[in-house]
Amino acid sequence: MIPLCSPSQACLPTAIALGSFDGLHAGHKRVIKEITNSDKGVPTVVSFWPHPREVLYGESRLRLDLPSEKGALLETLGVKQLVLVPFDHYLAELTAEKFFNEVLINKLQSKRIAVGANFRFGKNREGDPYVLKKLCESADLELSIVPILEDAQGRMSSSRIRSELKQGNLKATKDLLGRPYIFRGLVIPGKGLGKTIGWPTANLQVDGRKLLPGIGVYAAWATKLNGKNKFPAVMNLGPQPTIDPLAPSAVEVHLLNQEIDLTQNELIIEPVKRIRSQKKFKDLNTLSEQIGLDAKIAQEILSKI
Repeated sequence: MIPLCSPSQACLPTAIALGSFDGLHAGHKRVIKEITNSDKGVPTVVSFWPHPREVLYGESRLRLDLPSEKGALLETLGVKQLVLVPFDHYLAELTAEKFFNEVLINKLQSKRIAVGANFRFGKNREGDPYVLKKLCESADLELSIVPILEDAQGRMSSSRIRSELKQGNLKATKDLLGRPYIFRGLVIPGKGLGKTIGWPTANLQVDGRKLLPGIGVYAAWATKLNGKNKFPAVMNLGPQPTIDPLAPSAVEVHLLNQEIDLTQNELIIEPVKRIRSQKKFKDLNTLSEQIGLDAKIAQEILSKI
């Protein structure tokens, strides 16, 4: 996979695409294409970590793509390295001009820069594409400002993808991403209650920075990390109102018609369609019957793909 590095570790000089590129949708790909088609430097994507709003306002910002996931996606686009600029209060105080000179020129030796038309940088977001254009002209750097991509529903944006995902609209999410939405998790020991009612589940420990779909029951595909076989599954995402109403939200996956010990395996999950919302059942037998119906519906959905 392409290297994930800090500015001091980057291969130089660089041709850089600047932005968060979370979700890596078609609009992002247009920006990146501007530097992968260039011979001015190492094709490089430059993002900030953590998100500026986490540092400045203490907001939690969940990601559609974690850095490790983004690297694999960028490699297919011709990017050679992903540079994460550590965002802290010192960086937040840099003017647009100082950021340009300290980070882009001195540290990254940029020869070409590409940004989306809505890109902002520098203290209080003072640097817009017009400011960047002036700075690039003074430094004799090539600059591409890529217009915002729109479709019939409006602007192509990471916020729009997040909204669809939170509502459990996996088809819309897939259409906007141009690829299936996936996440991964380590199988950890659970209470084993699912097995006692006939529906053993793999309990997944998922990185807390990853944005997950809205609470509910889903038809999904499950694949072992580095494995080739995709297993049909039904997934419960959220709390356990019947079993333990006070338990925290969890990700539980039941493989359909499979008996495999998945403990300590890492699974890649591709939720395909939301089957229903969560509800509290009167007892475990009723819950077991409902899971049986969920499994049947999931099997029907996945058999058509």
